[in-house]
Amino acid sequence: MDRQNLTLLTDLYELTMMQGYFKNKSQNETVIFDVFYRTNPSDGGYAISAGLEQVIQYIKELRFSEEDIAYLASLSIFAPDFLNYLRDFRFTGDIYAIPEGTVIFPREPIVKVIAPVMQAQLVETAILNIINHQSLIATKASRVCYAARGDGIMEFGLRRAQGPDAGVYGARAAMIGGCVGTSNVLCGQLFNVPVKGTHAHSWIMSFPDEYTAFKTYAEMYPSACILLVDTYDTLKSGVPNAIRVFKEMRKAGIPLSFYGIRLDSGDLAYLSKRARKMLDNAGFPDAVISASNDLDEFLIDSLKVQGAAITSWGVGTSLITSKDCPAFGGVYKLAAIKDKDGSFIPKIKLSENTEKVTNPGNKKIYRIYEKASGKIKADLICLVEEEFNENESLLLFDPLEPWKKTKLPGGSYTLREIMVPIFINGECCYESPKVMDIRAYCQKELDTLWDETRRLINPHKVYVDLSKKLYDIKIELLDRMSQS
Repeated sequence: MDRQNLTLLTDLYELTMMQGYFKNKSQNETVIFDVFYRTNPSDGGYAISAGLEQVIQYIKELRFSEEDIAYLASLSIFAPDFLNYLRDFRFTGDIYAIPEGTVIFPREPIVKVIAPVMQAQLVETAILNIINHQSLIATKASRVCYAARGDGIMEFGLRRAQGPDAGVYGARAAMIGGCVGTSNVLCGQLFNVPVKGTHAHSWIMSFPDEYTAFKTYAEMYPSACILLVDTYDTLKSGVPNAIRVFKEMRKAGIPLSFYGIRLDSGDLAYLSKRARKMLDNAGFPDAVISASNDLDEFLIDSLKVQGAAITSWGVGTSLITSKDCPAFGGVYKLAAIKDKDGSFIPKIKLSENTEKVTNPGNKKIYRIYEKASGKIKADLICLVEEEFNENESLLLFDPLEPWKKTKLPGGSYTLREIMVPIFINGECCYESPKVMDIRAYCQKELDTLWDETRRLINPHKVYVDLSKKLYDIKIELLDRMSQS
């Protein structure tokens, strides 16, 4: 997407801290920051990672232009030598991340930044902005698609999104989460995803009568003929006029390859069932019944339970804004600082809220699958140097409630490291897949979740455990700090 340079997409305090580090050059050590979140959106059982491609683009283009320097100088808080340093600024560190479309869980690193502290500090805000938004919408989309139980979900919330970027990148994330198409033409152009749409009530109202409007539309788009039937009276006018047009198309030898009706108001369960009978009795059992009208995963689930005869769903506002949970809550926390000997010294953030105490050190993540079913058993956060043998038993315990333990017998599980290198020494070493390929990968990821974890209400929790070695380091730091 053509847009202005994002280098100044940051909070002011990131730059003031950078200047502080610059003035105290001995403090510009290499550090590790982790991006993670604490609570699943919408009280769900999981989230979907998204936004990495835009993070990569941001890091690649991270340069201070002369216009940027001039603006910062106009604030009268930055010294000339610091501004001169920014002219040659480049990101030279390492970034590791969980690939887009991967199922993720609270408290595990989604992105890990290893870089001199000035660089690591600067990129915080933009990374969080990008990852938080797209992961939120991808997660919401996956919930909506789950509620539809195999029916197609079309994203069409652009007009309700919080601005152009939210509309375009939200649609991208929705496709990753499982949508079959979007109404957003720019998203289709930029990311080569299917664009879909029908027509508005204004199309019907602009013609002398409903039948003429339907007939004209069908003549223009015979292979994508979805007619909006609720402008006047759904069952007395809309559906009968649609059937009349379909009969005329069939009589004229026009293939009815993709056709049907759309409902945008009223009792969708009742109207869809009545419309289904009318279409079937008229000889059109394969006609699509699509529905819209402020849908979300809970309403779709309810309509499915009621036996609604809807097979395609258009979801706008609630999806593109994640209306019931408008923020992802990802954070960026210091985990380690490299000492003069080149070793990383673990750092921990304390809090009176147990869930806000961070996990220290240079870490990686193993996903643990039950070998018999291929389903996710748990995730294991450990130190980067730790290795595990799948033929040996593995002890898991909840880091918040360590008395809760599970021992997996050797040979009963498999392990997969889920964080991969993205940048090494400032050079990108990762190529982002196409959006539709990410979507396909995401569907496979979702299949590794138990149904109990995907349910919309009171889902089963997937535990994110710490290795014994990492847990001991965490407890040691907590004990040491409590005595200081």
